[in-house]
Amino acid sequence: MVLFFFINISLGTVSIPLKEVFSSLFGGEAIKSSWQFIILEYRLPKAITAVLVGGGLAVSGLIMQTLFRNPLAGPFVLGLSSGASLGVALLILGAGVFGGTLGGLLLGPWSLVIASALGSFLVLLAVLAVSFKVKDTMTILIIGLMFGSVTSAVVSVLSYFSNAEQLQQFVFWSFGTLGNVSWNGILILFICVLIGLLICLSSIKSLNALLLGENYAKSMGVNLKKVTLLIIVATSLLAGGITAFAGPIAFVGLAVPHLTRQYFTTSNHFILLPAVFLSGAILMLFCDTVAQLPFSNFTLPINAITSLFGAPVVIWLLVRKRKLLF
Repeated sequence: MVLFFFINISLGTVSIPLKEVFSSLFGGEAIKSSWQFIILEYRLPKAITAVLVGGGLAVSGLIMQTLFRNPLAGPFVLGLSSGASLGVALLILGAGVFGGTLGGLLLGPWSLVIASALGSFLVLLAVLAVSFKVKDTMTILIIGLMFGSVTSAVVSVLSYFSNAEQLQQFVFWSFGTLGNVSWNGILILFICVLIGLLICLSSIKSLNALLLGENYAKSMGVNLKKVTLLIIVATSLLAGGITAFAGPIAFVGLAVPHLTRQYFTTSNHFILLPAVFLSGAILMLFCDTVAQLPFSNFTLPINAITSLFGAPVVIWLLVRKRKLLF
């Protein structure tokens, strides 16, 4: 991860020698002042964001797959991504429906973050309300998917009544980005990811017990309602916080846990949690480096790169294993 971290900072539209990168990051100064500015004000925050985004999404995907015992579960199965999209759509596309009332709320760089976070939070409240009344985790999964369908339908209606400029702005947000997060934003994102990871670490024994089924977990003294609630909250902090700052990043949460299990042939979450976090960080740094198209003036959407990598990985695993094992 450290290797990919420095390579990511070094490569881009302007190629900067690794020696100058080290010099800028560890108290010295680069030969060119422009290199110093690019490293400290743009590429370093972007690389840190990539680590937090990749690691957080991968861990949230792992715990979702464990909770629902479904190999195709990911960090957004609870509808959090759709809720975030609805919040952003109301802000950007709402002007076309509500006569500019919501469009006037675009007050600054934090507006999209706040709208996305509120959308995810509202969906989280709905899922939590359901989780208190429903005992079966598969029912919670299905209801989460239904919430996602409803919010996607509302976004489609808003898109239909919006003009081309608003649609373009919303589509650009949906591509995902790692380069628009300020240092203050990184601090908030770091706190969200840290709290989510701490909740996951405190639930490791329960997660291991859930691998053998809910009845076995109950016989081991696991409080299923409490564990389900903790995992949902952890996923919301990880996936919801990341979506708020970086947009919806596809396939990382789904593909990385399966890919990691190929190298660490164990189901023990004491090993899988840190391994999945590091693997997700490495993958996101790699995808971001590719998306920058080194030595070129073009930058591809990060969502496109993660999907191009993630989809073949899942297909390969299905063909190789015929079924995805836990």
